[in-house]
Amino acid sequence: MSTRTIPVGGKRLTIEDIIALTQPECRARLSDDPAMRARIDAGIRFLDALLEEDGVIYGVTTGYGDSCTVTVPAHLVYELPVHLTRFHGCGLGEHFDQPTSRAILATRLCSLAQGYSGVSWELLERLTLMLNESILPVIPQEGSVGASGDLTPLSYVAGALIGERDVWFKGSQINSSEAFQQLGLSPLKLRPKEGLAIMNGTAVMTALACQAWHRAEYLTRLSARITSLASIALDGNSNHFDELLFAVKPHRGQQQIARWIQHDINHVEHPRNSDRLQDRYSIRCAPHVTGVLRDALPWFRETIENELNSANDNPIIDGIGEHVLHGGHFYGGHIAMAMDSMKTAVANLADLHDRQMALLMDTKMNNGLPANLSAASPERRAINHGFKAVQIGCSAWTAEALKLTMPASVFSRSTECHNQDKVSMGTIAARDCLRVLELTEQVIVATLLAAYQGVQLRRQQADELRKPAAAVESMLSDIAKEFELLTEDRPLELELRSWLRKIRQQPWALYED
Repeated sequence: MSTRTIPVGGKRLTIEDIIALTQPECRARLSDDPAMRARIDAGIRFLDALLEEDGVIYGVTTGYGDSCTVTVPAHLVYELPVHLTRFHGCGLGEHFDQPTSRAILATRLCSLAQGYSGVSWELLERLTLMLNESILPVIPQEGSVGASGDLTPLSYVAGALIGERDVWFKGSQINSSEAFQQLGLSPLKLRPKEGLAIMNGTAVMTALACQAWHRAEYLTRLSARITSLASIALDGNSNHFDELLFAVKPHRGQQQIARWIQHDINHVEHPRNSDRLQDRYSIRCAPHVTGVLRDALPWFRETIENELNSANDNPIIDGIGEHVLHGGHFYGGHIAMAMDSMKTAVANLADLHDRQMALLMDTKMNNGLPANLSAASPERRAINHGFKAVQIGCSAWTAEALKLTMPASVFSRSTECHNQDKVSMGTIAARDCLRVLELTEQVIVATLLAAYQGVQLRRQQADELRKPAAAVESMLSDIAKEFELLTEDRPLELELRSWLRKIRQQPWALYED
């Protein structure tokens, strides 16, 4: 397998760069960009000069948060960042998986490499090494309010750097000092600003947002394809996706979804008028539902990538201009809004395909398909139930996804003696969004298999069906290789789990943009 190397610093990273860096075969390197290197060098010199002059710098010569009025004596300045990493070591909940840990490392490295955080080359190089050698901090998911940044989860990155937290390394969970020792290295000694620089930012929520965007974008494509299959299975009216119809409502994403479906069902060459003038909303209005998410993706991308390529800690160190700028760039409001919005649009896909699933099951609505899409022979139909329970599962998964659409960003809590009295909840919003994606993928996988079975059953009933596009036929052939028609009832859990893993790897290209 070829190795891709992504330079960090000097140019904007994309969501796709972060997704690539979640894989161990992708490597990071610090950019040779002269401007970036000048900013980092100047920031180090400027901080050192301020410390020699007894300058007052928040989190460097003062305590943190509400303790900013507490002066730290010079002889304790180097101990302060270590204490910051330690007292924030209180995360709970499940741990992020290893690809997500990699995404968090890459995202924090990108921010610090902007050159406005006053960190050393040694720190940047060690973060790069941890990525490339897969020394991955074990990070609990819960404990961040999303301002002053992702303090608690990022403390596990800082703690790993100094040899005081666990990492995954070579298939085992071990203390980071042991992992460094195996590579002939010692734990890093943090400079005065570096504990705060690592922790006081939005790296966790932004890393999760990159993953969420990547999954949501693919789901818009898969949603269009499943709608195509469902329309074919239901012998639907192809005119609902006509280009002329969508020309009069110019939402580009919506138009793109309709164009994809129109192409899939070969409407131009083989238009099909159903006996029903209008199909039900979950077919007829599918471009309008999926199109909302498709149209929002460019805004989500811009918001996430702006955060990714920002210096988002506090204080900001302008070494070249010799300014210490105290502000609130750790605040995750943009990511919170993007994630709260995305999870609502994604949950609507779950609701859409749950409704399509219900249409396919019900003999009052499925236009002549067998009840519950059972492929059983007539003499055995009475004891076979096809996708009946899977449809119940879809309703359960959809209900849970819809329940999670309550925006996290409106649940701000005052923390830290009211110093942090308005917080973003961006990390909770991002975690919610990923859970909604997980549930929606479950609905989509179930509907994909049901729609596939529906198409095959429809073809058994009649030879004169519309001829779908070659890409659709190819996908049907791929599914047929691994999914046997549900003729006799069988437990489907393992097959559903297998197909979930498959679609999360995005196996089909699904349309050219």
